[in-house]
Amino acid sequence: MLNVVIAEDDFRVAQIHEEFLAKNKKMKLVGKAVNATETIEILNSQKVDLLLLDVYMPDKLGTELLHNIRAEHPNVDIIMITAAKEKAFLEKALRYGIEHYLIKPVTLEKFQETMNNYVRKKMTLESLSEVDQQVLDSLFSGQKTKEAEKRNNLPPGIDYLTLNKVTSILRDEKEGITSEKAGEKMGASRTTARRYLEYLVGTKVATVEHVYGIVGRPERRYRLIDGE
Repeated sequence: MLNVVIAEDDFRVAQIHEEFLAKNKKMKLVGKAVNATETIEILNSQKVDLLLLDVYMPDKLGTELLHNIRAEHPNVDIIMITAAKEKAFLEKALRYGIEHYLIKPVTLEKFQETMNNYVRKKMTLESLSEVDQQVLDSLFSGQKTKEAEKRNNLPPGIDYLTLNKVTSILRDEKEGITSEKAGEKMGASRTTARRYLEYLVGTKVATVEHVYGIVGRPERRYRLIDGE
C-alpha cells in the first residue's frame, strides 16, 4: 500500500479526491491538510509516499513548499492538483521533479489513469535491481495512456470529444433519451446523434429499447448502462 496525503483547502474538492482515491486498492489516505502548515506537519509525522498538492492555499502557495519538501522529505513524490494555469507554477513544479500536474476539476477517469500510472511506475522501480534502456524509455518517454488509446481506436466518423459529450448527456438522462433529443442537446442533427448513440450501444456502454410515443410510432430510447 502506498500512503497518500491530500493537501487541499476546499473541503468539497478534498472529499471528491478522497472518494476517487478510495477506488484504488493500492493506495491508502493517511492525512488531509487544509493549508501549507498542516501539510508540513503531516509529512513530519507520517510515512508518506505521495502528496497530492494544491497551489492556492490560504497561508502559502503549494509551490513555495516544494523546496522544503525536497530538502526534508526527498522520498515523497508529488502530484500537483490545482486550478492554477500560470506557466510559472508549472515550470517551478517541473524543476522540483513532480510526478504530474493536473488541472481542476479532475475527472474520475483522469484521476484513476494518473494514479494507476504512478503506481505502475513505482512498482516497476521497486522491482528492479538495475535498469536497461527499455525500462528507461518506458519511464521517461511514457507509454500510450488509456485516453490516447481510446482516441486512436475510434472508427471513422466518431470524434473523441463528441463521444464524451454524448456519454455525458446519457449520464444525465437517467430515464433514457431519443436521438432527436440527444441531437438538440449536442447542437447536432438527429442523424449525427444516432450514429454516436448506436456506437455506444455497439460497444456495450449503452442500451436501446423501443418505446411508443404519443402518435403510436415506436422510438428508440437510449440509456447508459449502470456503472459506465
